[in-house]
Amino acid sequence: MSDPPPLPLLSLLLPLISAMLYVVGAMLMRRAADFGVGFWRTTFVANLTCAAVFAPLLFLGGTFRADLLWQPAIVAALFLAGSVLNFISLDRGDVSVATPVLGIKIVLVALLATLVGGQVVTPNIWAAAALSTTAIALLNRTRAAHHHHVTTTILAAGASAASFALFDVLVQKWSPAWGIGRFPPVMLGLVALLAVGLVPRFPAPLSAVQGAAWPWLLSGSLLMAVQSLVFVCSVAYYGNATAANVMYSSRGLWSVVAVWLVGHWFRNTEQQLGASVLRWRLLGSALMLVAIALVLW
Repeated sequence: MSDPPPLPLLSLLLPLISAMLYVVGAMLMRRAADFGVGFWRTTFVANLTCAAVFAPLLFLGGTFRADLLWQPAIVAALFLAGSVLNFISLDRGDVSVATPVLGIKIVLVALLATLVGGQVVTPNIWAAAALSTTAIALLNRTRAAHHHHVTTTILAAGASAASFALFDVLVQKWSPAWGIGRFPPVMLGLVALLAVGLVPRFPAPLSAVQGAAWPWLLSGSLLMAVQSLVFVCSVAYYGNATAANVMYSSRGLWSVVAVWLVGHWFRNTEQQLGASVLRWRLLGSALMLVAIALVLW
């Protein structure tokens, strides 16, 4: 049996670019949170922004499959469910517990790509997925010895990782029948529609959001939408969900670099975590680089 052909370089660079954009977008969104915007209103604004950013893909053409409308509907529900479960894990527990558990998405994508997508995953990709998951755990290690609601945190974060993993694999599997100009924008349009269901969860109307919060919220939402566009289109066009997720997981590395270099610009306090945490995160960064090298090899 011959080896599978190498992945196009652009299929690896696009998720890497997406990872970098995610870090900046996340820091902007975190700053918006300091003004009390709240997760539900932030998610609503971010989803509507994302749908608007994906809409121009319609000009690329494709085939609108009314008979297969259930496909983007399922993927949209998975996207929104993953977001909500992610919030529960972070709201009820500690980031140092939730984020490493979310990192299992990489291995789940590799597994689901084989079971659901029929994709051949090479040993290099499996090794890179395992290394990336370990790296994420190290990148999020803290000095805290006590964690609360551990069971709830692990279950919610694990379910979120599973939702996003299945989302990636199904985007890869179902997009070809629609085309990149139809499946992603239709799917994100349905996500925005489903997000209307979050409105009753708002602590106050959007009009009550402080004026100073809007520049951070809108710029963060825009960057998060652009990085999502880059990542989803890469998976939809190249069908590279497993390798793309390994490259995308480098956001852990970029987040360490960004926090220590420019975190103070966003009033981020993670610089104060101490030398021991930095050592663990540097080790995680090294493992991440090895994982990326395995994908490129």
